[in-house]
Amino acid sequence: MSEPADCQPLPTRQQPASPRLRIGFMLAPRFTLSAFANFIDVLRLAADDGDGSRPIRCRWTVLSSDMAPVQSSCGIRIETEERLGDPTRFDYIIVVGGLIDGGAGLSPEQNAFLQRAAAAKVVLTGICTGVFALARLGLMDGYRCCVSWFHHQDFLAEFEKMRPVSDQIFVVDRDRLSCSGGVSAAHLAAFLVDRHLGRAAARKALSILMIDEPMAGDRPQPGLPLELTARDPLVRRALLAMQQNLHAPLPIDRIARDLGVGRRKLERHFNADLGIPPADASVRIRLAQARMLLARTDRTVTRIAEETGFCDASHLIRVFRETEGTTPDIWRQERGGAETFAEP
Repeated sequence: MSEPADCQPLPTRQQPASPRLRIGFMLAPRFTLSAFANFIDVLRLAADDGDGSRPIRCRWTVLSSDMAPVQSSCGIRIETEERLGDPTRFDYIIVVGGLIDGGAGLSPEQNAFLQRAAAAKVVLTGICTGVFALARLGLMDGYRCCVSWFHHQDFLAEFEKMRPVSDQIFVVDRDRLSCSGGVSAAHLAAFLVDRHLGRAAARKALSILMIDEPMAGDRPQPGLPLELTARDPLVRRALLAMQQNLHAPLPIDRIARDLGVGRRKLERHFNADLGIPPADASVRIRLAQARMLLARTDRTVTRIAEETGFCDASHLIRVFRETEGTTPDIWRQERGGAETFAEP
């Protein structure tokens, strides 16, 4: 696996004996179980021969200040295994986040532990919204950090002076790592396994997990492109509703009602913040998704129209031509996108 060109090498600790990779997990309240499981399963499969799951080549443990189990966002609880102690016994401390409004967040003891780890030059990692916890402590100041497109606006609202990376699956910047969550956690884990245990171990782990190949950190995040950036909280919530209903766009009246405001008030907020009405914003979001699908997939224009809420291929072609000055097929060919297939 290749490392992004603008990233400096990670510090490597000298290990007198195995394991060669030592990781401590810190689970935030209401953390995302899938991100945690994806990451730890890569470690598990790389640590032993076959699928024996013995922590031979690498070791991992779930840390806690009080040894109480931690509840994930789906309700499943994970038992903790060790108290915080000395952070230098680990090569990486990984904070797994989840729901933005998951409660009180990390405890004062956990925050102090992260500060000690940073002072000792232990590599800190934020998975999913775990990077929020690090940023709140000032531990991401001066670093690039990866945030899911889904939480891009939430991050900007809380950290106005930071510019998160939301078009990559993970970011490695010196002694800080971050990833967008979900399956990207498996690819970040494979990156570390490759670095410490070798490429064969990383590929083996991903293959057993039915993941075709390791992805570099600069691979674009799957999902929605970031077409509009809003500061108004009401506008941000409306944009999120539009993004979450691409295939069947909600009427503007319905969005306003769901947000507890009138249509005219919503339109005033959009015009003040973005300079366009909500209906135009909806079209721009869906066109951005259509462009992404044209560039990254071989899906037909008909299917893309269905997935982005246009009436049919003709409707998408007409709106696309008005905006881009050309048809979707020609746009795709000019940008060297996926091979164009004939419409059914």
